[in-house]
Amino acid sequence: MKKLFCALTLAALVVMGACTGGSAGTAVQTDIPHLEKRGDVTQMIVGGKPFLALSGELRNSSSSSPEYMRPIWPKLREAGLNSVIAVLTWEQIEPVEGQFEFGVVDQLIADARANDLKLIFIWMGSWKNGITSYDPVWVKNNPERYQLALTREGKRLPILSTQCAAARDADAKAYGALMAHIRDVDRDQTVIMMQIENEVGLHGYTRDYHPDAVRAFEGPVPAELISYLDSHFDNLLPETRNAWVAAGRKKSGSWEEVFGVGDYTDELFMAWSYASYIGKIAAAGKAEYPIPTYVNAWIVQPEDLHPGNYPSGGPQAQNHDMWRAAAPGIDILSPDIYLNDYPGIIRMYSRCGNPVFIPESRGGQGGAANAAFTFGEMGGIGYSPFGIDSQVDSPANQDLYNFYRLAGSAADEILAAQAEGRICGAWLKGSDPAVYKEERVMGDWRICFELVSSGRRNGGAPQVTGGTYNPSSIGYGIAIQEENGFLILGSNVRVYFYPADGVGTAGLAKVTEGRFENGEWHEGRWLNGDEIQLRYDLLYAIEDGVSGQGLNFGTPTPGLIKVELFKY
Repeated sequence: MKKLFCALTLAALVVMGACTGGSAGTAVQTDIPHLEKRGDVTQMIVGGKPFLALSGELRNSSSSSPEYMRPIWPKLREAGLNSVIAVLTWEQIEPVEGQFEFGVVDQLIADARANDLKLIFIWMGSWKNGITSYDPVWVKNNPERYQLALTREGKRLPILSTQCAAARDADAKAYGALMAHIRDVDRDQTVIMMQIENEVGLHGYTRDYHPDAVRAFEGPVPAELISYLDSHFDNLLPETRNAWVAAGRKKSGSWEEVFGVGDYTDELFMAWSYASYIGKIAAAGKAEYPIPTYVNAWIVQPEDLHPGNYPSGGPQAQNHDMWRAAAPGIDILSPDIYLNDYPGIIRMYSRCGNPVFIPESRGGQGGAANAAFTFGEMGGIGYSPFGIDSQVDSPANQDLYNFYRLAGSAADEILAAQAEGRICGAWLKGSDPAVYKEERVMGDWRICFELVSSGRRNGGAPQVTGGTYNPSSIGYGIAIQEENGFLILGSNVRVYFYPADGVGTAGLAKVTEGRFENGEWHEGRWLNGDEIQLRYDLLYAIEDGVSGQGLNFGTPTPGLIKVELFKY
């Protein structure tokens, strides 16, 4: 597995180092859900054991109605999910100022628990997708007190200003009350993590032109931010470090004096502003019940020219230093990934040891490949397609559910291998981007994952590998190193093995299908002959360094195979 962590993280404290948003030296309350550093990865611990979140996010309004959700809960569990991401809204929790109503919270916890599902709550307070819409009516009706961001011309945007202390404090009070209630009623640890707000950032402009925001931008950069940047200089992201150095690495001055004139400085200012606001909300919640907390990012799209085309100042990858400095109570800065280059984006967001949790992405076979890459290659905590309640009966989602069921049965194996550094993953796609082959080295062996294809090659002999790739094909594989070989979970791939040192040829000593039940491996067919002979053009195969035999995961339906290897 590739090591994608900064030097600081490799030497980090047990759960939350400076690079992941937690305060150095923070004590961890281990009798509640928490994050824990195990080997080179960060894992979620629930009930004293690592937990692999096979999740789905409900649509925004679904969780507000128990009647709507009643027939959906059992379907989600049957589909292989073990956790659900559901929305809680400020307007529903505090419809009258100072009067809290938690009936919807209690019902969601009870229904999830009855269906053996864990819950991750999204707190929709000040912002949803950067827009202010889930705040209570008493906030909406008082823009003089709960002030909105302004355009350059002084027009109000439908977005609470990050400079509005009244809105921030009211949001924090409501969120703190919610977390105190969850602490008191959720004795069985059904609720395992919280998301605060949703895809925050300013739309339309690089920064807010509210008078208080202008004064803050033109005034001195906060001393605590300068101190953070200075003490973490060697581990800053290149975007932050380069901007600071190019402007002279000044220890004081306005935002433009410290970081230079341009859109990125405006974005850094907004990132600091949003993170400071949300950091205070997170702190209010963690003071009551310190379970893991994350924020999610509306990521930069290919067509975006500058901040404001995407929400400026959100927890996008280039802004993580601002968020870590201003909001140490936020444990994970998570991307919502709907773009095609899933591996490239997730790698960008995992820099400096940021734990990997994907709260919004795609379903179907593409979602299964994303989840496999998340767990196998990136040591991820969890994966979640959006709108799972509206897709739960969709035939197109069965490939994801098949993966969830299989990965769920092998979760103990996956989690142990993550912690011990003996796991890798491959993500393959026929086009956009085209990734036909991926290789990984584990121990004495080099593993080649190859996308299922069609066509002929080398002398015209029919082959089940090589040739013309189907542009719509998506494949994936997870390899877990065992004593004499590997456990492979795969779909739409063929797998070859080579000696890592390049000497000799890898042979398949024993190949068996199987399944896990209650953590125990149950052996199925012993595979040989046609089931493992992927190539008959042996002279060419030998020149390629392979025996012609390998593992065949030739359909979208995933499978589990154990293989023992030898060398000749």
